[in-house]
Amino acid sequence: MIWINLVAIPLAAKFCLVGMFPLSAYDKIAHWGEAMGQAKSGPLPFPSLLLVLGIAVEAIAPLLIVAGLWDRAAALLLAGFCVVTAVMYHQFWTFPRFWSRNGEGRAHLWDFLKNFGLVGGLLLVVIGGSYAPASQAATHPLSNGPWAASATSSKQ
Repeated sequence: MIWINLVAIPLAAKFCLVGMFPLSAYDKIAHWGEAMGQAKSGPLPFPSLLLVLGIAVEAIAPLLIVAGLWDRAAALLLAGFCVVTAVMYHQFWTFPRFWSRNGEGRAHLWDFLKNFGLVGGLLLVVIGGSYAPASQAATHPLSNGPWAASATSSKQ
């Protein structure tokens, strides 16, 4: 049971968090022309170099996170990648009527928000400490996280 609580479930969570990135790296390689077009559409210089670096980050950082090798540094790098991608390539605010049903900017809005959702999860890897046993979370699903207990006891 300890293995499931402290290894298997956190490992599955990491897979869920970063599993899309290696597939995205492969997609960029398989559809190089389209990926290059998107890289050139942004305001950053050297799109070819940035595309190669982006592929490397998307391929290597998730492996490090899942393996637990330099996982905090890899998660911080991947979070930075997501921020840059969101701000530079999903500028939903530049499209007129971005919220409308047929507006082109609507897809960029959701991609922007999804990137920042990933940033939040990746930052939890960066700042996270030891894992609470999954069975404890399952038996007390409405309880506070492990940091809330230590913050409460330090106030007393």
